[in-house]
Amino acid sequence: MSQFLPESILTFLPDFIQIIYLIATAFFIRGLKLLNSPATARRGNQYAAIGMLIGVVITLFDQQILSFEWIIAGVLIGGLIGAVLAKKVEMTAMPELVAVFNGFGGGASALVAWGEFTRTADPTLIPADGLITTGLSIFIGALTFTGSFVAFGKLKGFISGRAITFPGLNLINIGSMIGVLTLVGIFAFDPTNQTIFWIVLGVSLLIGITSVIPIGGADMPVVISLLNSYSGIAASMAGFVLNNNLLIVSGALVGAAGLILTQIMCKAMNRSLANVIFGSFGGNDGVGGSGPTVADGDKIVRETSPQDMAIQVSYADKVIIVPGYGLAVAQAQHVVKEVAEKLEAKGVTVKYGIHPVAGRMPGHMNVLLAEADVPYDQLYDMDQINPEFSTTDVVMVIGANDVVNPMARTDPGNPIYGMPILNVDEAKRTVIFKRSLSPGYAGIDNPLFYDEKNQMFFGDAKKSLQELSEALNEV
Repeated sequence: MSQFLPESILTFLPDFIQIIYLIATAFFIRGLKLLNSPATARRGNQYAAIGMLIGVVITLFDQQILSFEWIIAGVLIGGLIGAVLAKKVEMTAMPELVAVFNGFGGGASALVAWGEFTRTADPTLIPADGLITTGLSIFIGALTFTGSFVAFGKLKGFISGRAITFPGLNLINIGSMIGVLTLVGIFAFDPTNQTIFWIVLGVSLLIGITSVIPIGGADMPVVISLLNSYSGIAASMAGFVLNNNLLIVSGALVGAAGLILTQIMCKAMNRSLANVIFGSFGGNDGVGGSGPTVADGDKIVRETSPQDMAIQVSYADKVIIVPGYGLAVAQAQHVVKEVAEKLEAKGVTVKYGIHPVAGRMPGHMNVLLAEADVPYDQLYDMDQINPEFSTTDVVMVIGANDVVNPMARTDPGNPIYGMPILNVDEAKRTVIFKRSLSPGYAGIDNPLFYDEKNQMFFGDAKKSLQELSEALNEV
């Protein structure tokens, strides 16, 4: 291509390409900003997609790629897979899909670094910093790849959601990471030693498995956001390998955003990141079996019926709905919106209170309710909604457990003590939609079940809400 361009244009071309990369980066930053709100998240994705399109096109031009057969095939196959997944994957499976995306992102970065290294005839000609970033990209990318698919297995259920560990595993993981980083340093001084290269790759893949498998189901939202950050860091490292500024910046943006989100998730659980990674905490499925279990000792469980529930909420001034993973499992988001609309038609104010770690990935409940076209202005995060519980007539807790457990405030000896919760117990009445009295991820009982102001609505959330919706027609 260069032989057909005037010399003056060729001189300006590198600067022009960097300017276009800067424009693409601006689209990424704007898109990331818009992802901060459910109301603008779709537009944010569109901005980011435009930025990526600009980046891909200008990179092809920059590298003077004239043969597009494989690129077109990749775009068609990838686009087809994406379209099918967008139509077929249920909202309940969205955390698993995000885990897979993170895995493929990390794997792609590792492959890029590996490909760039192997296509160099004489690796000794590669600068030391280039060899270090190659090793880091393979390390982080491979770790992200296997770790993400272990997370996928835990979320999907074919790997136990419980913390799978054995004595000394944390020390093995830490030692392995230090060993890999040491080997990366040695590799930078002796790139002709292919054995070191393959050891780094193999141990990194193993670390991905052993670092995620001891993490219980309770911490999956943190794991997913952390792996998302890893995938961004791996991409940024691959950008250094390719000397591509856009890949460096976009990867850094993803990495930083993932780390910030991870910190938000940890804060919402009153846990440190080290405790999440090495604490082997949690592991129940958070759903429980079918039917109520018998309360211990003098604990009294008060049940309600669809008809009684319909009367309570119909004559309330304000109702707050607190969704949890059980709502996603039951795929009841459309029915809960139907119930809310019937209450609003009766003059009831309806709001949704969402805990930061409700569900199995960051923003899971927001995405779930957005699919049902729940108005964005009815969605409130924990800090916004907590002051309103004391003036609320009825709180409907649908499939949530630990995030409304008062023991987080009162019992220093339990695993969730100090975790910020939704203060639903301050409301005049709480109704918990749940299949049983089984504990949540933390594996501890919830005294809210036996509170005299609380009633249990046992059964599948979707069926229970359908019964309530029908009963509302009679009130």
